Amino acid sequence: MLDLMYPPVCLACDAPVATPDTLCPQCFAQLRPITAPLCPRLGLPFEVWLGGDVLSAEALADPPPFGRARAAVIYNELAGTIVSRLKYGDRPELARFCARLMAGAGHELWADEPLVVPVPLHPARQRARRYNQSGELAAFLGRYTGLTVEPRLVRRIRKTRQQVGLSGDGRQRNVAGAFAVDPDVMMRAAGRRVVLVDDVYTTGATTKAVTRALLKGGVASVDVVTFARVVIGADIPI
Repeated sequence: MLDLMYPPVCLACDAPVATPDTLCPQCFAQLRPITAPLCPRLGLPFEVWLGGDVLSAEALADPPPFGRARAAVIYNELAGTIVSRLKYGDRPELARFCARLMAGAGHELWADEPLVVPVPLHPARQRARRYNQSGELAAFLGRYTGLTVEPRLVRRIRKTRQQVGLSGDGRQRNVAGAFAVDPDVMMRAAGRRVVLVDDVYTTGATTKAVTRALLKGGVASVDVVTFARVVIGADIPI
């Protein structure tokens, strides 16, 4: 009855669609999935297959503290619209669609039952937005993969300015020392592998800062999965 009264529409353009929480064919065609060949460390797409152990120049120049990063799509105009509506537009239901794509993109990360952990917001910012978009993504990923989600493992202990508009170095300075693990929750997570969840990977400053806090707290290793990833030279950066 609800579908008859409120027929499902495209998450991006509001055109009618057959099933809820999806994109119309025209909008879906604008997404650019990230698939192999890619950098095994950072998940950056390669133009040609270079071999399973060949790392990208970015991974060699600045090795990240996490093991692997994967993203579902390249950040472009449409991906940015979806992320913006999820993040600032009071549209938490968009996380269901994003997490479905993330579950496939991160298929290598789900072995051995890691903990799924969202990048936290500062409590004041979460109150203003009503929810943490990374927490919504993590919750749906937990449903799709059957893995345990632990949203309280890491906390943002310092309110930082938004990363948009900052340089790479500025982003790193902005989030330095901003995260800490909860010691009570860490008693259950010590020695476990963690998959860290966020909406967009830009320079990696935030995910690297959270990873360092988790490793210092006692987890065994950290991988990262995001909905979108900024790729230099591909469409628009943020």
